[in-house]
Amino acid sequence: MSLLSAPGATARVAPAKTQPQAAETGAASWFRGPVLRRLQRLTEGRLILRDRHGEATLGPGGEGPTGAITVHRDRFYRRVALQGSIGAGEAYVDGDWDTPDLTATLRVFAANLESIQGVERGVPVLLKPFRAFAHWLRRNTPSGSRSNIAQHYDLSNDFYELMLDPTMTYSSGYFPSADSTMEEASREKYDRLCRRLRLGAGDRVLEIGTGWGGFALHAATEYGCRVTTTTISQAQHDYAAERFRQAGVGERVELLLEDYRDLRGAYDKVVSIEMIEAVGQRYLPEYFRQCSRLLKPTGAMALQAITIPDCRYDAYRHRVDFIQKHIFPGGFLPSPGAITDCLRRETDLRLAHQEDFAEHYARTLAVWRDNLFGRLDEASALGFDERFLRLWDYYLSYCEAGFRERQIGVSQWLLTKRGWPAA
Repeated sequence: MSLLSAPGATARVAPAKTQPQAAETGAASWFRGPVLRRLQRLTEGRLILRDRHGEATLGPGGEGPTGAITVHRDRFYRRVALQGSIGAGEAYVDGDWDTPDLTATLRVFAANLESIQGVERGVPVLLKPFRAFAHWLRRNTPSGSRSNIAQHYDLSNDFYELMLDPTMTYSSGYFPSADSTMEEASREKYDRLCRRLRLGAGDRVLEIGTGWGGFALHAATEYGCRVTTTTISQAQHDYAAERFRQAGVGERVELLLEDYRDLRGAYDKVVSIEMIEAVGQRYLPEYFRQCSRLLKPTGAMALQAITIPDCRYDAYRHRVDFIQKHIFPGGFLPSPGAITDCLRRETDLRLAHQEDFAEHYARTLAVWRDNLFGRLDEASALGFDERFLRLWDYYLSYCEAGFRERQIGVSQWLLTKRGWPAA
């Protein structure tokens, strides 16, 4: 088994229940031709598309990914033609199409992002300002950040327990071997950050973005340091507080319910794990200035960040995608270049180390998906319906496909102050 191979067969949401589509012909089916003509431009892999009209094989095949789509309703074509990739995702959530392997199918689209960009450019001009305005309303002001975070992270702690490993880590793991468990990968990720920071018992550490308390607990118990950790999610705060109480680390871990902009103090080390994606483009300079201010002159920061490639950054920052609309309101992925530009212009932090491990995130997402969809009965018992679960199926597969095709990345960064001692 390859180090980066995904786990075994993935349990899936049941195929959508479909109704006869006699009333959906006409205008809806008219869009089929333009959509298929655009998909004929695939340059990598193969897509097999089946609908009531027959079957079409698109793309050159070869060594690229292969996917298959069964279209249940002609309105799928209208939604793709008028709303691009957002329309395709919403059509899946609503059961307009299905596939035997969602990740493989989305990998075809991810691998052909450039050749099918015309679908996005064809989205009616009138829709784009409305999308942009809706996203602007979700900008990450102090109050907006709390609202945005609550929409995703305050869903249900019980729900996230179905998906995550016992460390309750909602960020990419680092798998040290082919047979590593998700829990081992989460702990290895924490250890890599701690080792890079040379964490020790005398350190005072600030964590921006508590999550459910995994890193703070690990750093306090395994390295003996004092940790101040902050979140703006009430649900995560309450969960982490109980976790710290049960672990008996109250003297070493201080838990805050504060926005990063309101923090004060001087710390030896700062850690922020996949929180930067909730900062927003407008606030990136303020975020890095604050991180720099909170560090002692001899300090360092460990950052784990999901990024968009520099070559796609300009187009990405002017659009709204499926994840921003439906999963992470206010979310924004910086590019590596955007991060380094901010550091150079706004701070005295220096980039000392950077490591990309996107393939590990692909495997992490596959594990989460297997965990969640292997416990569908429990998810349903919590009140999450089929449409919600199809949304999460699409979200997890969409992200896995992006990492596997390197359309998004994840890196650990070591950022040091001028007084950081040489190793």
